[in-house]
Amino acid sequence: MRCAVLILALFCLVGCSVASGGDPTGEADLPRYRHPGSATVTLVTVLSTKDGSGAHSALIVNGAQRVIFDPAGSLSHASLAERGDVIYGANPAVVDSYIDYHTRNTHDTVAKTVDVTAAVAGDLLTRVMGHGPVRQPFCAKTISEILRSTPGFGGIRPTFFPKTLMESFAAQPDLRIVRFSQPNDTDKRTDFYGWIGQKPKFNIE
Repeated sequence: MRCAVLILALFCLVGCSVASGGDPTGEADLPRYRHPGSATVTLVTVLSTKDGSGAHSALIVNGAQRVIFDPAGSLSHASLAERGDVIYGANPAVVDSYIDYHTRNTHDTVAKTVDVTAAVAGDLLTRVMGHGPVRQPFCAKTISEILRSTPGFGGIRPTFFPKTLMESFAAQPDLRIVRFSQPNDTDKRTDFYGWIGQKPKFNIE
């Protein structure tokens, strides 16, 4: 975890913290990144390594562009382009930084990815980008409600609990699952990675 281009101390705890605010307008001026391959939806769940309980939920949507919808998320830094709980320009380095921040000896991070149509991804992008900031502890509740009204995700049950949402999402067909652990990471610093076209450290695919 110490191989970052830049290491900064963040005085934030893992989990659903106070919503970050941000101006949901001016999206045309924000960075854009579209990950190669099919349109995808990835549910990110942060789990306690002590008792397995869920600490946070986020959604990564890759369509015309890739963004991280981080409702009531605690990650904040000047280098991130964030509006209304959406992190724009989610290239591999941004995703690496996001997962690295949440993954340490106290928490694992699980990414569950499913392919979707371009239309479904476009609809999700429109709704998460227009949603606005989310209050704590509504991360899982917000994502579950958005997914439930999305074609192909009607079986998702509304819930306040990230682990319950993860288990409900597991019913999606052709799901790809990756679990990230960093048992030797005991501090609350995170690495912010600069992207120069390298392969991701935390490959959610």
